[in-house]
Amino acid sequence: MEQSFEKKMEDVTNKEGVIGCILTDKSGLCLGVKGKVSSDSAGVIAAMAELVTKIEPGSETPIISLQNEARQCLIHQQGSVIGAIFKEPLA
Repeated sequence: MEQSFEKKMEDVTNKEGVIGCILTDKSGLCLGVKGKVSSDSAGVIAAMAELVTKIEPGSETPIISLQNEARQCLIHQQGSVIGAIFKEPLA
């Protein structure tokens, strides 16, 4: 399973504009990190993914998008794994 995560993270970080990614479980345990991302953010990412599902209970898991001047962060949960992709900001 660990090799699968590594391969997926490598594929994602090789995309144009992506500066890093992180995978975490629902408890906030960092499963993997690649690029310019801190593993310290795993707990916050997991908490955000959990809280946003309460906005529209019963619907599909949403994609969370955060952006500032330095970068954009997309967070999505699939099963028990939560992924966050960090990109250069939109122009």
